[in-house]
Amino acid sequence: MIRFVVAAFLASIGCADAAEIRVLSGNGARAAVRAIVNEFERETGHKVALHFEVNAALERKIVAGEEFDAVVLNPAVIERLTQAGKLVAGSRTNIGKAGLGVGIRNGVSPPPISTLAGFRAALLAAKSVAYPAQGASGVYFVTVLEKLGIAAEMKDKLKPMPAEDTVEVVARGEADLVVVVSSRIAEVEGVTLAGPIPPEVQTRIGFAAAVSNAAREPDAARAFVTFAGAPQRAALLRRYGVEPSR
Repeated sequence: MIRFVVAAFLASIGCADAAEIRVLSGNGARAAVRAIVNEFERETGHKVALHFEVNAALERKIVAGEEFDAVVLNPAVIERLTQAGKLVAGSRTNIGKAGLGVGIRNGVSPPPISTLAGFRAALLAAKSVAYPAQGASGVYFVTVLEKLGIAAEMKDKLKPMPAEDTVEVVARGEADLVVVVSSRIAEVEGVTLAGPIPPEVQTRIGFAAAVSNAAREPDAARAFVTFAGAPQRAALLRRYGVEPSR
């Protein structure tokens, strides 16, 4: 009986200290961020209102005065927002990086994309190729086509997609391939990661977290940022296609 009363008392203290924070996140590591949030809520009792959007749109909203407690964004965006006074200087915690990959519909034989020649041939053979209309990986993919010398040939095959539908169009059979950050492919049912793009044209998209300078719940926000970048998240990050920073 005494043990039960003590446990109930401790639980009530945890509930009293629990906060709700608003976290703004880019789309690249969506599945990993959701999983981190689930673990954070379970282990701390805090609640997270999570909003996803492309980095560029979130940056504009934050500069315009959007309210939030913490962010998960590309490091360059975090640095700009810190310089603008929107994020707490020194609060940035690197989470991880993910390279670009090619997604195909489940059951389709993966094309040989490990070499430049194979990747180039796979793109040219596809009837349609989806990629993010906005965001770091989409911008970079356009430059890859130019490096491969096939920008003109691919023009009519490309399907620039909104972030929430970039990979999903492949699952529905509306595009043959998708080229996007690999961590985004990992979250979509019906789509398989055929593999990373060749190392000669590969890049790594970084993800980091930071605390708002105007956070309503600064302690909980700092706790989330620390939790997201902790070494204990390494296995979770790898499960969703993100190579951890620690």
